Amino acid sequence: MKIKSIHIYSNDDRRRDVIFHDGLNVITGRSSTGKSALSDIIEYCMGRSTFNVPEGVIRDHVAWYAVIYRFEGEQVLVAKPAPVLGAQSGSTVMVRRGAVVEAPVSSELAVNDTDDGVVALLTQLLGIPENTTDVPIENSRDSYDANVKHTFYYLFQKQAIVTNKDQLFYRQNEPHQPQAIKDTLPILLGVSGRDKFALESQLRIAQRELRLNAKLVQQAKEAIDNSEERAIGLLSEARAVGILRSVGAGEVAVVDLLRQVLDWQPTPSPEDDGKRVSAIEDDLVGLRERRRETQRRIDGAQQFARRADGFQSEAREQRDRLSSIKALPTNRATGEWQWPFAEANLGMANPIAEALLSELDSLDRELTAVTGERPALEAYLVERQREVVSIGDDIRSKELELASAISASEVIVQMGSRNNAASRVVGRVSLFLENLVPDAELTKLKNEERRLKAKVEGLERKLGADDTESRLLSTLSNISMHMSGYIADLGGEFGQYPARLDLHNLTVVIDRPGRPIYMNRTGGGENHLAYHLAALLALHRFASTYGQPIPRFMLIDQPTQVYFPSERAYAEAGGSIEQTEKDADLEAVRRLFEVLSRFTTQDAPGFQLIVTEHANLRDAWFQATLVEKPWTKPPALVPDDWPDIPFA
Repeated sequence: MKIKSIHIYSNDDRRRDVIFHDGLNVITGRSSTGKSALSDIIEYCMGRSTFNVPEGVIRDHVAWYAVIYRFEGEQVLVAKPAPVLGAQSGSTVMVRRGAVVEAPVSSELAVNDTDDGVVALLTQLLGIPENTTDVPIENSRDSYDANVKHTFYYLFQKQAIVTNKDQLFYRQNEPHQPQAIKDTLPILLGVSGRDKFALESQLRIAQRELRLNAKLVQQAKEAIDNSEERAIGLLSEARAVGILRSVGAGEVAVVDLLRQVLDWQPTPSPEDDGKRVSAIEDDLVGLRERRRETQRRIDGAQQFARRADGFQSEAREQRDRLSSIKALPTNRATGEWQWPFAEANLGMANPIAEALLSELDSLDRELTAVTGERPALEAYLVERQREVVSIGDDIRSKELELASAISASEVIVQMGSRNNAASRVVGRVSLFLENLVPDAELTKLKNEERRLKAKVEGLERKLGADDTESRLLSTLSNISMHMSGYIADLGGEFGQYPARLDLHNLTVVIDRPGRPIYMNRTGGGENHLAYHLAALLALHRFASTYGQPIPRFMLIDQPTQVYFPSERAYAEAGGSIEQTEKDADLEAVRRLFEVLSRFTTQDAPGFQLIVTEHANLRDAWFQATLVEKPWTKPPALVPDDWPDIPFA
């Protein structure tokens, strides 16, 4: 898999093409002309949805991005529209395949696939075999399939990475990516395949089945050991809630009785009319009110009688006192008593005598009236007292009726509670009987346990015989074999000692006698560049030599920056031969490109290296590697006269 060309489209149907060839491809020029964005465009068109093209001219003027990939006997165009305004990703794609594919005109661009489809297609054409990452059985993370996106780590050496002593591979500094590199590189190098995963998957399943069977065996043993005791306890509970009246003797009898428990049916509860209790209570309230009213009338009549009795006593006393005047002398001739002060006797009128006699007559009349009302009052009191007695009888009758109604309601509640309790006991008995394992079932479970143990042991033996680890060590040794040579060719320090790729720490290690030297403990940008390129060139050399499914291209962004005295001097080179010769370490720059050119022609013939640069050499062989004339303003990746992409 190589890059045939990169294409960008304007909003007014214009297209800009950048064509590549096998071997060393160099794009040099000034800063901010779009050179470094080429790797972002390629990555965007290889199935990565995240859009990393920097803000500025490119985003403001490019509507579509496209890359044509070359495979053995086939070419694939992947074109993607720029993300919509405000979005940081895009996953819609146009895919076109054929023996030879040319860049379409703008009017032919139309979405027909997604990034997932692109990843699946490129993975298949690249030749990545069916696989699953090798995750240890005791590890909690999931396995996954390696695909073309897992080759990105080895395809892009961007400006911030190429001389970074702490980061060897692209995206290595992002969360979860180091582990992804460790998981997928053995697959891409042809070391770890699906056979080991299949065995590990079978082992996981067998171990899970063995654990489940062990639980069943343990439960069966406990059930048999405790069955009689538990059965008797359940029978006691059944008797307590009224399901059974007795417990049989012997284990068989106990189990049989428990099976009878399963035939229990809830006892129907009598119907309860709640209105009946309420009606009786209402009647009682009315009767008690009537009794209170009648009693109030009796109390009033009795109070009246008591007042009448007091008046009668006082009137009699008064009459008796007035009657004493009749003890005075009487006229024998007329039979009348004589008032000693009468005018007839005194020779004057007698008004006092008349008043006293008049008062005495009035008292006689009132006493007569009171005495006459007494029989009626007594009759009224007797009638009311009878009424009180009758109402009391009615109240007692209603109270008995209410007590019966309430008692009936309590029975209903008790029946419901008893049924609930019985239902719980029946459920426990049912569960017990279901889990009651006979000896034959326990024997069957033990036989299954022996079978599963044998299966697990067999799979473990097969995995123990797997030589993946030794094959990986052998592969890394083959890769490391060429690293020291590249380090020496690039002028790196410690090139006289063996170097190796440390997959565990994802770094380069120099095996100097006495103690190893790790890349992050070395100094100088030239050394770090040498270690980076040595590791990646050796890895690609192995993959190309042995036909492993890693694309046959790599982009290196601004590697010669370490050979200039300052970043400013490097930026000012701007693709100028004269400026390069003035400021750069020409010997080191030439040496770098000679190593890269030799790699594509001798070490890995046909390999495609794309280098974006500021430096430029006047050597004819170097000028032949230039893809285009040095990019300035203009020309650059995006022509100056392209219109802005509308924001609405």
